[in-house]
Amino acid sequence: MTLAVRYLAARALDTSPVDTVEPGPGQVELAPAFVGICGTDLHIFHGDMDTRVRTPAVLGHEMSGRVVRVGPGVEGWAPGDAVTVMPLRWDDTCPACNAGHQHICQHLDFIGIDSPGAMQQRWTVPASTLVRLPEFLPLDRAALVEPTAVAVHDVGRAAVAEGEKVVVVGGGPVGILIALVARAAGAEVRVVELSAHRRLLAEESGLATWDPADTDVPALVRDWTGDAGADVAFEVSGAAAGVDTAVEVLGVRGRLCLVAIHPRPREINLHRFFWRELTLVGARLYDRTDFEKAVTLVADGTIPADRLISKVVPLTEAPSAFEALEGGGDVMKILIDCTDDTQGAAV
Repeated sequence: MTLAVRYLAARALDTSPVDTVEPGPGQVELAPAFVGICGTDLHIFHGDMDTRVRTPAVLGHEMSGRVVRVGPGVEGWAPGDAVTVMPLRWDDTCPACNAGHQHICQHLDFIGIDSPGAMQQRWTVPASTLVRLPEFLPLDRAALVEPTAVAVHDVGRAAVAEGEKVVVVGGGPVGILIALVARAAGAEVRVVELSAHRRLLAEESGLATWDPADTDVPALVRDWTGDAGADVAFEVSGAAAGVDTAVEVLGVRGRLCLVAIHPRPREINLHRFFWRELTLVGARLYDRTDFEKAVTLVADGTIPADRLISKVVPLTEAPSAFEALEGGGDVMKILIDCTDDTQGAAV
């Protein structure tokens, strides 16, 4: 058995023993070290994804850990290897896969949502999902590779170029990661965020921020850009006001990249799209090249992962960690330490 965090129903989690799955052909058994809680996990916690998630469901997909056992036919991996997981399984037969877009397969299995995730002391996954980590990279920081891969994909979808002016609306974990990746691509970046704590974290990472509560953000953008408007805006807030801001700050032929999951349809100023010939692009998930670049960015310090980790809690305290994140406040990224054995080790 192995101890796991399970979603039971809206706002109901527990930590319980579940069966350890022996690795079969093409599979590996991992010992997760650290697992991050992300916005999608919170959506599940709130019950927003009950039509998709089969309960009881083991959560988690932002992880780092080590290989424990390899199944028959697995080559290139050995016990002790440091890894993260690109948590996607696609069918390779649907129109999206046939067009080369496997990461948004029309029958995608997102591991940790559609099938058991990483918040457990032992986790068996396809070897094809593994991404190697450098041995010098601390495993707590490596747990931020997956959300960094999201940011890499988002910046790529928006085609951010050197010297462009970029506005990131929403300074949560993914918003700050997008800002850092865009800055690494040579862009000038501003982060729009209501939370003073999140603005401070962004500023400590060298990012300039604006508080939309006491400033006229579009006016600031006009001053910043010489009345041209931003080249790119990322909507990462998930709020209606964030959508309005992201559209309004864009200049002629600007690109709006939609990152946040909006739980309901939003009104949008289509006249602005017409008048300025704006472009809207969606950005979902990542591919292997995004993941590999994310490993490099975390490992070389471009992403100051240690600054973004607010707290590390043992697996048995995961339910309270979800509640802490739900409350917002002075919390950025909380990691679940799956190596904790004070409440029962994997056997």
